[in-house]
Amino acid sequence: MLALVKRAAEIQGRSVSDFVVSAAQEAAHRAIEETEIIRLPVAGQRAFADAILKPSAPSEGLKRALASHRRLICAVR
Repeated sequence: MLALVKRAAEIQGRSVSDFVVSAAQEAAHRAIEETEIIRLPVAGQRAFADAILKPSAPSEGLKRALASHRRLICAVR
């Protein structure tokens, strides 16, 4: 494996340590991107945009939750 890494570093004109650090950074960026970026098909994108642009009226349960929040949390401040 070390020979493979050395060869790849030589091809790119880098030191082995620079190559390894760069490869680790790229892998880290990919891992973060895979967990933080949501990819939706076109239909899903439209549904998401519609929900943001034209939200539905709050349900009775949501209204009760807001009232409880205001009573329990906002009153403490």
